[in-house]
Amino acid sequence: MSRPQRPSPAPSPAQNAADPAAANRAKPARTVDTGDARADSGLSRRSFVATGAAGVGAAALFAQQARAAAADREDRPISVPDEIPRTRNEAPDPAEFPMNGAQVFARACANEGLKALFCAPGNYQVINAIAAEGIPTYGGRTEGSMCAAADGFIRVTGEAAACSGTEGPGFTNMIMNIGAANAARTPLLVLASNMTVSGDDTERGIQRGYQQPTTVGLKKYGKRLITPNRVYEYAAYAFRHLRTGVPRPVHLDFTGEVARARFETPNDLLYYHERSAYRTEALPHPSRADTERVVEMIGKAERPIIVASTGVFYDRAWDVLRTVAERADIAVVESGPMRGHFPDSHPLSVSTGPDALLSADLVIFVGQYSMPGVGEVAFDPDAKVIRIDPDAADIGRNLPVDLGLVASARGGLEALAEALPAASRPAWRDELATARDAFEKQNAEWYELGLKHSAATDTIHPAVIAQELSNFLYSGDLPKEQTTVVSGGYGIARYTRRWLRAHRPGQILNGAYQYGAIGPDVGYTVGAGAAVMNGVGPQEPYRGSPVFGVTGDGGIAYSGMEFETLAKYRIPAVMIVYNNNAWGVYGSARRATRSMHMYLFQENLRYDKIAEGLGARGEYVTSPEQLREALPRSYEMAANNGVSTLINCQAIKEFWTNEYPPGLPRKVEPGCMAYYH
Repeated sequence: MSRPQRPSPAPSPAQNAADPAAANRAKPARTVDTGDARADSGLSRRSFVATGAAGVGAAALFAQQARAAAADREDRPISVPDEIPRTRNEAPDPAEFPMNGAQVFARACANEGLKALFCAPGNYQVINAIAAEGIPTYGGRTEGSMCAAADGFIRVTGEAAACSGTEGPGFTNMIMNIGAANAARTPLLVLASNMTVSGDDTERGIQRGYQQPTTVGLKKYGKRLITPNRVYEYAAYAFRHLRTGVPRPVHLDFTGEVARARFETPNDLLYYHERSAYRTEALPHPSRADTERVVEMIGKAERPIIVASTGVFYDRAWDVLRTVAERADIAVVESGPMRGHFPDSHPLSVSTGPDALLSADLVIFVGQYSMPGVGEVAFDPDAKVIRIDPDAADIGRNLPVDLGLVASARGGLEALAEALPAASRPAWRDELATARDAFEKQNAEWYELGLKHSAATDTIHPAVIAQELSNFLYSGDLPKEQTTVVSGGYGIARYTRRWLRAHRPGQILNGAYQYGAIGPDVGYTVGAGAAVMNGVGPQEPYRGSPVFGVTGDGGIAYSGMEFETLAKYRIPAVMIVYNNNAWGVYGSARRATRSMHMYLFQENLRYDKIAEGLGARGEYVTSPEQLREALPRSYEMAANNGVSTLINCQAIKEFWTNEYPPGLPRKVEPGCMAYYH
């Protein structure tokens, strides 16, 4: 078994820790004019030999130039310009009538409690107006990653947030992450500018394009705003769709005529009302008859289980979920784009006990918006199925049901909490405990294998990464409820999901959920980090705590530049990058002709150096011991200095093969391993 080639040792992590700006902006080495015309032409063999002695002096000169260039770089450290903290801390300046259309829309966002805006510059009047209202705003390097940041913010808070980009390429740069938000049922507000109505059907200027057809199938509602005095009305449309029913993205694009329109008084607007006049806070509840049928089915079941998914989180129904589960000894397994609404440490939790899923004789799906099909979940096909969902038209899709309740997650659970009698199922509790123990035992066995594989290859196996991360987050000095984690990547996630634990709402963001995107992970981390830094929603008790993220060497390429965004806003984060020199699907080329080169990267790439070059820290680890030391060091820099770190974990692609068991582990859904549904 050959060992992979290793690069030269990295600079001491202690040196990196001493100064977050240790990696400075690279400048071209300065050249010296020698006055020799031969410097611009090829040297013949004769002239090369004749000048051989001079070459020694030239080498010394080049070395001197390199030292001078390095010293010059030391004089130009990476720094956050004063304008960034100064303008962020300026007092809000909400507009008063007379207002333009952008200001009217921003006022609607403030009235609706929009918690954050993530953007790259563009759609200038709208984003400037939103910032002036006092809504927290963040400007990043690409519209796509900032779209993911808004999605990540929402997934860990349950609050409304927006992303924005300019027309044309700025808008289309967001498409992948709008798709990911749609698959995750995220209530994401997508904003973009879109030229002028007067220029329609021309190619006047640049960046023209009709946006709404592009997002068909990727949104709940969308509108191109062309009628100026209806701007507030369409803001109401947007938030009504975001705040009610099954959420999905809402996409509004602003023409110049609307953003610039001037309104002297509210009477100039066609529709300008208080929030209570254009939408309701009411949630649908099931009928008494349907509730009684559910109670009856639960009473007859020996091993009932609730699948608690997306709707439970957005309805903030975690307390009533716990009441129902404990009232009648009903097991709970989580699914969805976030985890923690039922703690893994609870004796009725089966999120980390997949062996028990097949035993369930009654399965109750609550708030499961992305519905699995037959065979995609590990339940007995003969188990009875109940689904609680606010959309009657969706009940029975993909998976046949024995009973459907048209109700929100909170509404359905509240009805059960009132009607369900107490019951005890000690045998079921024992089976759940046995299943969890078996899962932990398998993890321990894989960790031991990972240690052996790491030693044999002089790299770090994914099972070791997962176990060491888990030890640091949940078994050390940190409160186990504290740290929010963005669980991303492809192959590495097959391991880390098994070890990550959720103990409170919004603690784990399931990055690849449903859409399978691996690129947004750093963007998600920006959003989750901003949410925790500001203590938004369920993150309030953990305000200011560092967040962790996990991604792979494939995923880091798509949003890695947002390390500069983490750095400039001093968002405290630690990102683990699993670096195995290849796409996770490289096995597809193992028996193909002339194909493997398309699946491989250069080996031992230094993603940590990229982070350093963007004003963050970098650590390069190739052993369990190095990772064990890097985790607390990186955490302390994030917690005490607001400096983020990329930990580059060197592995090899062969860890996904049977040569290094368990290879690429299978997943079981629902539960901690799930990301399809």
